[in-house]
Amino acid sequence: MVRIAFIGAGSIVFSKNLVGDILSFPALADSEIALMDIDEHRLAQTTAAAEAMVENGDVGATIESTTDRREALEGADYVLNMINVGGTEPFENEIRIPERYGVEQAIGDTLGPGGIFRGLRTIPTLLEIARDIEALCPDALLLNYTNPMAILCQSLFEATDVETVGLCHSVQHTADAIADYVDVPRDDLEHWVAGINHMAWFLECTAEGEDLYPLLEEAMTDPEIYERDTVRFDLLEHFGAFVTESSHHVSEYLPYFRTSEREIERLTGTGYAGRMPTATYLEGWKRRAAERDAAGVEVDPEEARIERSEEYASRLIHSIETDTPRRLNLNVSNETGAIENLPRESCVEVPCLVDGRGVHPCSVGSLPPELAALTRSNVDVQRLAVTGGLEGDREAIHRAVKLDPLTAATLTLAEAHEMTEDLLEANAAYLPELS
Repeated sequence: MVRIAFIGAGSIVFSKNLVGDILSFPALADSEIALMDIDEHRLAQTTAAAEAMVENGDVGATIESTTDRREALEGADYVLNMINVGGTEPFENEIRIPERYGVEQAIGDTLGPGGIFRGLRTIPTLLEIARDIEALCPDALLLNYTNPMAILCQSLFEATDVETVGLCHSVQHTADAIADYVDVPRDDLEHWVAGINHMAWFLECTAEGEDLYPLLEEAMTDPEIYERDTVRFDLLEHFGAFVTESSHHVSEYLPYFRTSEREIERLTGTGYAGRMPTATYLEGWKRRAAERDAAGVEVDPEEARIERSEEYASRLIHSIETDTPRRLNLNVSNETGAIENLPRESCVEVPCLVDGRGVHPCSVGSLPPELAALTRSNVDVQRLAVTGGLEGDREAIHRAVKLDPLTAATLTLAEAHEMTEDLLEANAAYLPELS
């Protein structure tokens, strides 16, 4: 029987899916699941859903619920992190202040001013969690789901002894999309994907031995298909590879797409009503948060069924606990040189073999030079953000923002400096002590 701690379990939809995933494996169905959040109302919602799944599924798992992080972590074998530090106020600042300067972010949780400052306000709390893990469950594996993935994981790699991997669903979702675009069964699709979180590349994509790239290039000539993923199809046309993150997200990691209102209006993609205006995610996040806060804790039995989602966490845990080999795309340290032409001091998303001995990153070799260049433009920003967060280095934060591709394509250096100062002042309460 394993003990799995959920930190930030008040994210009810996500937590409910992950609990259902775990319970869907008979070998994990008797797990101890400790749910922890500082928001008692949302924690109660998740706890009610988890308890209903256990009852409806007639499984032997035990559900614990606590606002005490150390209590949840005591003796844990696995720790799932999905925290959101600060709530609405800093998130609003991270989107609206850059918007006033002309930096138009759709999501703002991975790169850009929004991603950098989200990382800075999350690092101190994440390090506190890591210190508790080192004291209470030093052999536990930390599975991080919180964005910005690369900034947070790299901070943990450098500043703690906690074994950490980052998990995301962008590879799975992109594989689903490609299968749909080229009209092949999803189960027939095979892929080899590598890069960084939200900017990993389908280096190989086949079905029954057939290269799917010619079919994908043909599919994007259909206006209806192209309109479903304009940014990713543009990148495919100009750089020859399909990227893992949605058009909404990836549009803000590069300098090409969000520097004019006309271009932003042209961009479309599946989700968010098809459009990508500034603050798309912020406004949706506030609406969903209000709905969750207004809801009670009652659970619809029909929504408390044990089902398995596409998320990797349960599969990773199952592979380790049962010595069942799987290959999963995970976020790990590049210290082994998994991607040869990216810095060793970076967090990369690569295929990993997982079995009873743990997680083993695969060697990818070098990315094609054009893909490596696009990826490094993000890695360098992430590296400086990590330095700023771990060392309280104000100048590193300034340089991270100035090197951000979207910011650099929009602002002068003086304007970027002023915007960063405004963000530092507005979110000072959530940031590490700066020199």
